[in-house]
Amino acid sequence: MRPRCFSLSIALALCCMSPFDIEYARAENDATRAIGRVERLDPALDKLVPQDAKMEVIGEGFAWCEGPVWVRNNTHPHRRGDRGGGFLLFSDIPNNAIMRWDHKSGVRLYLKPAGYTGNSPRGGESGSNGLTLDRQGRLILCQHGDRRVARLDSAWENPKPKYVTVAGRYDGKRFNSPNDAVAHSSGAIYFTDPPYGLEKNVDDPAKELPHQGVYRIDPDGKVTLLTKDLERPNGIAFAPDEKTLYVANSHGPRPIIMAFPVKSDGTLGEGREFFNARDLDAQLEGACDGLTVDKHGNLFATTPGGVTIFSPDGKRLGSLLTGKRTSNCEFGEDGSTLFITADDLLLRVPLSTKGVGY
Repeated sequence: MRPRCFSLSIALALCCMSPFDIEYARAENDATRAIGRVERLDPALDKLVPQDAKMEVIGEGFAWCEGPVWVRNNTHPHRRGDRGGGFLLFSDIPNNAIMRWDHKSGVRLYLKPAGYTGNSPRGGESGSNGLTLDRQGRLILCQHGDRRVARLDSAWENPKPKYVTVAGRYDGKRFNSPNDAVAHSSGAIYFTDPPYGLEKNVDDPAKELPHQGVYRIDPDGKVTLLTKDLERPNGIAFAPDEKTLYVANSHGPRPIIMAFPVKSDGTLGEGREFFNARDLDAQLEGACDGLTVDKHGNLFATTPGGVTIFSPDGKRLGSLLTGKRTSNCEFGEDGSTLFITADDLLLRVPLSTKGVGY
């Protein structure tokens, strides 16, 4: 999720609109179109992004899509699947829905409500945002409206909106609106908690915590505040060896990506600025938002303009310029496809590298 201008009247209309009133579908055998372009800043990018790579539109008509996660065969996060195996899930936040894409059926509604299960009407960004899989292969959701990190308590096929709270409070106070999450090999869940899901954002009277934090949930449910030094912590991802945690800060005056050393006890050391998007921010729309990492440690980060690709040492190699406000990205299929959520579009681009775990 990124800060954006979004009319309340439009938001309320979208929240009341059935997802079936929107044209979502684009199946594998439908005609596709490509958008954007690849910006090559370093020859090293050629080993990651093919010369003929195109960003295909495989779904459209969403209010604002976010939080993609690839679910492999048998819903197990470490089982290798072929190109046609598995499916992609992603959030359509204002519509309070999770959508599903696969090769055969294209995009269809998967789960609703996804982020707000209350009965009282509310505005704002109420749906789920970041999605991930825990070490048992279960779906973990960052729920804006319910202000918690939750786990889907339902079968994968034809799921019901039944959720178990993984964490909903810190120090007795409700979270702002959990935004993005990543699972650690220890079984812990790390997540960010900016105020974007609150109806009045940081000035909402329902806000209980004085900060915007990055947290760790231990397997036993204990919640630890790792840092409160970022104004709008957003996307989050581990380096392949899990010794570095990347966190994007989507704050307009300080659009940065931080790299934190991960200590042996799971807490964080002093962070360093990995990238500052100030110059990009002046030229292009968007923010530092979602993150993912390939098996070589290259960071794929949504920034103003699209997805910027960095080497492990922080060198900018190039960008996938979508021409849209771009929220997130995720590896899927056999690991060499990058899925991108960009405003109202779902995109797919083939790569010459693979995501972590493939």
